[in-house]
Amino acid sequence: MIRPRIQVAHWPRRALVLTDTPRPDCRDCDGEGGFEYDYGDHNGEYAGTDWEPCDCWNETRRWLLMPLPRLPRWLRRRDIGRDPWGPGGYSDEPPF
Repeated sequence: MIRPRIQVAHWPRRALVLTDTPRPDCRDCDGEGGFEYDYGDHNGEYAGTDWEPCDCWNETRRWLLMPLPRLPRWLRRRDIGRDPWGPGGYSDEPPF
């Protein structure tokens, strides 16, 4: 049985998708949708975390509802992280 949810997807383009959600009363994953477990390298040191999905949920099941429009060019920020007016929104250039 599918438990649909509307979600915004960002790849390959922003769009609204209808996706499946984990079963909230699942005894195996407690509604999380899967299990995280840490693993180590050959020295026994932490090397990362892996994810194994639960059988109550198919994370690849999604349907595209509609693509979202792109922002117009004049609304896009070109210099992300660079404020032309300096910190605080004020310029340090003299007025002349």
